[in-house]
Amino acid sequence: MSLMASFLRRRPAVLLQVRLLSSSTHLETTSQQQRIEKILVANRGEIACRIMRTAKRLGIRTVAVYSDADRDSLHVKSADEAVNIGPPPARLSYLNGSSIVEAAIRAGAQAVHPGYGFLSESSAFAQLVEDKGLTFIGPPASAIRDMGDKSASKRIMGAAGVPLVPGYHGSEQDIELMRLEADKIGYPILIKPTHGGGGKGMRIVQSPNDFVDSFLGAQREAAASFGINTILLEKYITQPRHIEVQIFGDKFGNVLHLYERDCSVQRRHQKIIEEAPAPCITDEFRTHLGQAAVSAAKAVGYHNAGTVEFIVDTATGHFYFMEMNTRLQVEHPVTEMIVGQDLVEWQIRVANGEPLPLSQVQVPLSGHAFEARIYAENVPKGFLPATGVLHHYHPVPPSSTVRVETGVEQGDVVSMHYDPMIAKLVVWGESRAAALVKLKDCLSKFQVAGVPTNINFLQKLANNKAFEEGDVETHFIEHHKDDLFVDPNNSVIYEEAYSAARFGAKLVAACLSDKEHSALKESHSGGSSLHPIWYTHPPFRVNHHAQSTMELEWENEYDSSSSKNLMLSITYHPDGNYFIQIGENSDHALAVKTSNLGNNNFRVEAGGVTMDVSLAVYTKDQIKHIHIWHGPHHHHFRQKLGLELSDEDETQHKTSFESASHPPGTVVAPMAGLVVKVLVEDGAKVEVGQPVLVLEAMKMEHVVKATSGGIVEGLKVGAGQQVSDGSVLFRVKVSHFEFSSQNGSFQFLVYNSCLQCCDLSGAYISCNSLEFIKLLHYLSVGFDNLISLLVKFS
Repeated sequence: MSLMASFLRRRPAVLLQVRLLSSSTHLETTSQQQRIEKILVANRGEIACRIMRTAKRLGIRTVAVYSDADRDSLHVKSADEAVNIGPPPARLSYLNGSSIVEAAIRAGAQAVHPGYGFLSESSAFAQLVEDKGLTFIGPPASAIRDMGDKSASKRIMGAAGVPLVPGYHGSEQDIELMRLEADKIGYPILIKPTHGGGGKGMRIVQSPNDFVDSFLGAQREAAASFGINTILLEKYITQPRHIEVQIFGDKFGNVLHLYERDCSVQRRHQKIIEEAPAPCITDEFRTHLGQAAVSAAKAVGYHNAGTVEFIVDTATGHFYFMEMNTRLQVEHPVTEMIVGQDLVEWQIRVANGEPLPLSQVQVPLSGHAFEARIYAENVPKGFLPATGVLHHYHPVPPSSTVRVETGVEQGDVVSMHYDPMIAKLVVWGESRAAALVKLKDCLSKFQVAGVPTNINFLQKLANNKAFEEGDVETHFIEHHKDDLFVDPNNSVIYEEAYSAARFGAKLVAACLSDKEHSALKESHSGGSSLHPIWYTHPPFRVNHHAQSTMELEWENEYDSSSSKNLMLSITYHPDGNYFIQIGENSDHALAVKTSNLGNNNFRVEAGGVTMDVSLAVYTKDQIKHIHIWHGPHHHHFRQKLGLELSDEDETQHKTSFESASHPPGTVVAPMAGLVVKVLVEDGAKVEVGQPVLVLEAMKMEHVVKATSGGIVEGLKVGAGQQVSDGSVLFRVKVSHFEFSSQNGSFQFLVYNSCLQCCDLSGAYISCNSLEFIKLLHYLSVGFDNLISLLVKFS
């Protein structure tokens, strides 16, 4: 790569300036004809902020729209003007096209940019914008209609000779017909909505027995997310790669591609790490893929930004058209990084009637880029979305090779109403290996506290050997789950995690002690000349070293039931070291020397190693939460009592941390969400694993199932009701029968495969088989009755 190419690659803004200077005559002409002076961004979050940033650089004013929940959000603060469009539910605000268009007209905007998601792929919205005399910054409504309907798009592509995966793409949606079509295709099959994207509504069905529930669930989720519940069926390719091509067209019939992206690494059918260009493909394959994408775009008269998605069968090497996204993709920044172009600027210029700024042969391809999506989600709970306050939010600083696309800031609330993505971390390197090193480094420095995130999981992904080699496919996470997920029952892994947490706790104790002493010195600075004697050094005692204690509870990220209480003793020595010990005498004291850098950042020497340490401290639910980042490690501790300086002989006040407990059989909400359907009535008999109700959060459905067989009790929630994370939904009373004898009346219960006995008041008498047999003898039950009871249990 030449020096100039490297310079342009590493500084995209400079590239844009060079390109503008090289075509100044053209720009001077078009600037006199420019119609777009103000853009309304019909979206929220990071994409709204992203669009506004480019618009402002081009001297275009911006208008934000916001729901009541987003009144103080970052995208509202980033705009020149903002208009409220309704209450928090998306269907009443960001999916209300008429309100958005009215807001654009009232604000005097000439154009509407839809971003991605919400109404970005609604042909009706695009048509409405144009009918009102505004410019829609996107493709024509006809192309959105043709390609947005996945069934129609497959028919068009089939007619054009583009290879398709076998499936059913018809308009008839009768469930019995669909079952017959699924049988024809052959299981496993993929059920997916004909509209929308983002993995919402997709279901993999392995057998005919699961078809009906999966089909109806997909319809409900599609209706909630896109307002249309039609479904298509496809043969499910068992080892696919997801490779997509960025295309761009202008209103003069010119269409080109800007190379491909690999988006194979997914969870819940949603991408979490994307990269460009795709690894492990030949130049010949890349050329054929790009040509097919351009042909697809030309077939529907496409202009503006779009993405043609392909499924690549790793077993055969063949690729198949999957769908076309008629909008800017979430992952467009990785393409921008390898071609050095601002695609939002291209969108605005094309919408303004300008030709594409480059021809196909002029599109550069330089280096490699990754994008990691950072979500508020609970990885151990199957990546369920999480909500809460971002008490601490410190993303890595941006540079010429690092971008952070975000729509939040510290103190914001991650709401249950919208997608839980916090940020997109985008990095560039001269090679894939160099870009991956940068990705790992930036992930280790990306700090979020207040909600659970997938950052630790992303780090495991980036460090996976197969991923490092580019050996990816859409089942990557499932196939490598043993390496990516921590088994809470693995004692070796647990001890490693616990040992690392103990070391982190000692660093926390030293840093907080140093901060306490620094605050003490600052509070007594100035005044009497005696002050430096008493307050510029930590407390001391004659013939003793100053000592304090601190209690922390380690929050085990992967298994909350195995969290540990840690009692630390902190001893300060005159040489500036803190000696930190956990417990009484069994633990080796660690010597830690700290240097307070401000803003809860420290330079620490411990165990012969110097490292940078960052802390986040906040209070939530009357508990102090302490997070520490050092190197690639992040630990979370809780504390009910602050640091207490005390005499060695004084009794230390200790507080135990007790987690909420519920009676056996209680089922709690795994996330905050909306109850969309209750499948059984209170008092109904259920089997273990039977669906009881359906929750929805961030447009994703989650089926809550019975944890054991028995009778449903306390089911008081109903469809349309909001529930909080951890709230009690219902209880399953386990199977039982009553037995009477001269010694009393009893119930025998089966719960989690354990035999239990209690009297009718509910007091347990016996919980193991030996005691059960003794109890039967006590009850004077004959041998024949014993056999009868055991058969009844089996």
